[in-house]
Amino acid sequence: MDNHELVVVGPGLIGKQHIRLVQENPRCTLGAIVAPDHTINHEIARERGVPLFHSLADCLRAHSVAGVIISSPNEFHAEQARLCISAGVPVLVEKPITVSVAEGQELVTLAAQNRSKVLVGHHRAHSPLLSLARATIQNGRLGRLVTIMGSAQFCKPARYFQEGPWRSQPGGGPILINLIHEIGNLRSLCGEIIAVQAMSSSAIRRFPVEDTVVVNLAFEGGALGTFVLSDTAATAKSWEQTSRENPSYPNYADEDCYTITGTAGSLSIPTMRLKYYDVDTEPSWWTPFREETLETRRADPLTRQLEHFLAVIEGRSEPLVSAVDGLRNLMVTEAVRRSAFTRQTVHL
Repeated sequence: MDNHELVVVGPGLIGKQHIRLVQENPRCTLGAIVAPDHTINHEIARERGVPLFHSLADCLRAHSVAGVIISSPNEFHAEQARLCISAGVPVLVEKPITVSVAEGQELVTLAAQNRSKVLVGHHRAHSPLLSLARATIQNGRLGRLVTIMGSAQFCKPARYFQEGPWRSQPGGGPILINLIHEIGNLRSLCGEIIAVQAMSSSAIRRFPVEDTVVVNLAFEGGALGTFVLSDTAATAKSWEQTSRENPSYPNYADEDCYTITGTAGSLSIPTMRLKYYDVDTEPSWWTPFREETLETRRADPLTRQLEHFLAVIEGRSEPLVSAVDGLRNLMVTEAVRRSAFTRQTVHL
């Protein structure tokens, strides 16, 4: 297969991981980095042995590249993705696809008009754990979905906010920073979310933004869900601390962060513990469940996402998380924020 030259825009926390993975993958080459004219960015480019451009437009004019990975600050996603679409270059844009629904709608329209290859970086969609959970739900082992319980609760240290003061101000907060991951997961598992009710609190940190949120969710198939989100809770009930996919976090193998329940059984994720009734047994709370732990394998979702992006570039695959998917995740997140502010149900 061809060796594809890729460009990474924004060598920040996630950008450095993209750079490392591109250079480790034998099927692609890092052609350049795009970042502001800061000493640290020159050092990163020099260490990686590639040129540094301060403008994506200049880079695209100078290089014929197979694809671009955008991991710059959120506010630049729309403009930089538009440049790639206009240049006919496949693009992987980190979540959120844009900072506003209006910008996202414009980008989706432009991508459709140009028949562009746009992959949105909701990397958890590439998790083997979620793939197994999706398959289990879709093959009917749970029956018709009834309820969803989810949790993203963790305790961020004070230095997290000291190093990024914007995180404690409007525009930050766990709804915008963390919840969009969870929305993507729940949509992929349970279908479209059609309405949300939310309440938020800032009672612990007393920042101008929330630290804790509870959300009720209505899914198009009739299932209902609840989700608890907090960045000040001393518990391990989060994807980071249960999935064992990111070694940066301590792991608690007996904890789950999602439970999906249907008329015939339930699945706890990521332990993948399945409780179900036999097909010839009438479901009843007096009848013992059959119990099974599904056999799982783990792999780095970011590595799998890069492989998928290469397949998209080659035309062998359609984007698993399309521009439309990225926009829908953003729309649900904005609806949660609006519902928490108005204390009203928001319909999508």
